[in-house]
Amino acid sequence: MTDPSPAELPPEGLPGLDARWSRLVAARDADGVRRTWHVLDTHAGDGRGTPALTVLCVHGNPTWSYLWRAVLAKAPHDVRVVAVDQLDMGYSERTATVRRLADRIDDLAAVVEALGIAGPVVTVAHDWGGPISLGWVLAHRAQVVGVVLLNTAVHQPADSASPALIRLARSGPLLRANSVQTPAFVRATTALSGPGMPRSVAAAFAAPYRGAGRREAIGAFVADIPFEPGHPSAAALDQIADGIRSLDLPALLLWGPGDPVFADRYLHDLIDRLPQADVHRYEGARHLVSEDAPALVDDLWTWIADQRAASWRLADVAGIGGTAGSGQASPDVPIWAGLSRRSAETPGAMALVEPYDGGWRRVTWSLLARQADLLAAGLAARGIRRGDRVAVLIPPGADLVAVVYACWRIGASVVVTDAGLGVRGIHRALRGAWPRHVIGIPKGLALVRATRLPGARIAVRELPAIARLGQVRPMPAPPGRQDEAVVVFTSGSTGPAKGVVYRHGQLQRTRDLLAAHYALDDSDALVAAFAPWAVLGPALGISSVIPDMDVSSPRTLTASALAEAVQAVHGTVMWASPAAITSVLGSAGDLTPQQRASFGSLRLVLGAGAPVKPALLHGMRSLCPQADVRTPYGMTEALPVCDVSVGEIDQAGPGDGVLVGRPLPGVDVRISAVDDAGRADGPLTDEAGLLGEVVVRGPHIKDRYERLWATQRASARDSGWHRTGDLGHLDVEGRLWIGGRLAHVVTTADGPLAPVGVEQRVERLPGVRHAACVGVGPAGTQVPVVFAVMDGVRSGLAGLEVTERVREAAGVPVAAVLALDRLPVDIRHNSKVDRALLALVAGAVLAGHQGRSGRANGTPA
Repeated sequence: MTDPSPAELPPEGLPGLDARWSRLVAARDADGVRRTWHVLDTHAGDGRGTPALTVLCVHGNPTWSYLWRAVLAKAPHDVRVVAVDQLDMGYSERTATVRRLADRIDDLAAVVEALGIAGPVVTVAHDWGGPISLGWVLAHRAQVVGVVLLNTAVHQPADSASPALIRLARSGPLLRANSVQTPAFVRATTALSGPGMPRSVAAAFAAPYRGAGRREAIGAFVADIPFEPGHPSAAALDQIADGIRSLDLPALLLWGPGDPVFADRYLHDLIDRLPQADVHRYEGARHLVSEDAPALVDDLWTWIADQRAASWRLADVAGIGGTAGSGQASPDVPIWAGLSRRSAETPGAMALVEPYDGGWRRVTWSLLARQADLLAAGLAARGIRRGDRVAVLIPPGADLVAVVYACWRIGASVVVTDAGLGVRGIHRALRGAWPRHVIGIPKGLALVRATRLPGARIAVRELPAIARLGQVRPMPAPPGRQDEAVVVFTSGSTGPAKGVVYRHGQLQRTRDLLAAHYALDDSDALVAAFAPWAVLGPALGISSVIPDMDVSSPRTLTASALAEAVQAVHGTVMWASPAAITSVLGSAGDLTPQQRASFGSLRLVLGAGAPVKPALLHGMRSLCPQADVRTPYGMTEALPVCDVSVGEIDQAGPGDGVLVGRPLPGVDVRISAVDDAGRADGPLTDEAGLLGEVVVRGPHIKDRYERLWATQRASARDSGWHRTGDLGHLDVEGRLWIGGRLAHVVTTADGPLAPVGVEQRVERLPGVRHAACVGVGPAGTQVPVVFAVMDGVRSGLAGLEVTERVREAAGVPVAAVLALDRLPVDIRHNSKVDRALLALVAGAVLAGHQGRSGRANGTPA
């Protein structure tokens, strides 16, 4: 142990740190010894008087109050922010003593009292500052109005090992070598941040710890982690872990899921102890989540503002009971009612047909309903309870449908992660949803093992035994409309896929809206060319067939395979993505006369999942001459919203964007105007011709985004409405036109520009197969750049003649034209263009970084 040393002020010039915040505060510790702390305080000697609220920030090991500099910088004028350097840490006094968890809680109480902080207080803590702050909160409940935690823990879950990095750091002689004698532990902590941390910031974090004598507490902190029974701090930590279960306070958990120390299992332990907590996971962020996630501090202050306004937790404005315009409350008809009814009325009819061993596997309504019921009782006997989440990693087919309806019947929520997310996307999705059980094929269970999710695993091969168990076990009571039914995921085409939660009532209303609008009845049969939609067939009470294709790649669907599927059930309704339709039309020349004739049974063809070009719809109308060819508009969060036929598109003619039609009955659509900086913060309006974000309202809209509090709040900030993130406008007839994504709006000096309209005009040029328009430059002064896939034009910066043709067709001052062999698209639909990536490439080209090649890492050539 080194000699004591006094507290001191940080050196001036540390990036982001205002020297006026720093002050030294003296107080007596629990042993009566006078100690001195360094703190950052927004009200340090400024004479602002008594604050309306104090935010008390507590760092962990081996950081210091510098961690909270951005929180102080953005504090409202009437809020005091205090960030404490714990004793022996940062620039506080070196006491030459060993301070345990209980001591540090007492230390925090002493400095808070010395600062005259009486409440109301919101605590914000990271790492091992979490237990310390919570220990103080439990002893001062009357002063506290909110608790915020960032990547921390209060308990080691019994079903998982303690963090390997911490075990290594505190093992035997490595403890002092790693944490005291060398700066290895300090450097490792900043290295645990994302790659974007500036060197100057990393140096600022390390500044108080230059020399072994300044690092004694780092080693002591590590040694004080109570992994072992009988550890001196175990009882204090257990008391905190148990005590917070009784905290009736607003809570916010802000998390970096890439943290190799405080992994998601610690987040879910905290959720279990603080079930009222709002949660936001910042994909890509790691241990120093406040450094890795630029939006975190703004999200924190937004949450605090909500709490101050006595509306800290948003009502479920988009959930059950949400306003639906002219819609009326629907009767409570369970999602499995269609399956049960068809089993009773037409038991021998085909419910589901799927490819099997070169032929077809046919499942009757009675068999499917019986299997679902037996699995429901059997899964309940295996420990799956109402409210449990169950990840189902089974390819589309009878097994998937039976398991999904079994889970719904007993009130379990189904986590759906389709192959279109890709392996990394599925990993992220499962870690975000954190299912308690997983049912899957061997490949799926292997993938889950790689995510290190806890909980039970059930292999598909066990399903027959589980069904037999269900023969002798009772069926649990069914769930209600308010029970969670499913977690599905967005495509991830504009960032990490977001989990979207639906309750049973919202699924029922989605089913009812589809059935009513498309006049679906028992005589219909669904051809699910987007295979996951086969799950909806039993809910609608209609037969379904899954074509022979690779469900993870819509482009593998051939016209012949589709024809065989239509023939198998005498299909009347088809649902397909644009990529699948493109593939079908491209292989239609291989159809036999008999196969081509089979399409005559289709009365309705729906192209959805991404904007469908009129040429594709016309192609399907030629292939299916008896069908009403339509394209419903919607998203993972709400489907359908609008609907339009190919005839209506033809009658409307070319416009600035994709015509998606009028809102369905009970659904309302408004526009929030986009400003010159690309923000859509204006009031909701139905004014014709106004470009802005599309905002929708209806009884079937999602309940919430999963563990994305800030995203959910932003999407539902207009009470009862969902902001879609789509860019569009309404015309004088009330029809909606989509112009792209709000994130992709081109903010030129002449005003905001929707990219899709430009792309459509360019694609009308002979030889142009695909086009994408992006903006380059600062918001408000961007210039449009067009990427095009053109016959006979090599990748790179286009020549003058091609450029002039494109500029003339685009109708806007295009700065440059870049040719590509193909555009980068999403995995799920193979059609949503990654304009964000193309904008980076365009920026590099215009800056002269790539010459005439026009290529960049990750860009298709």
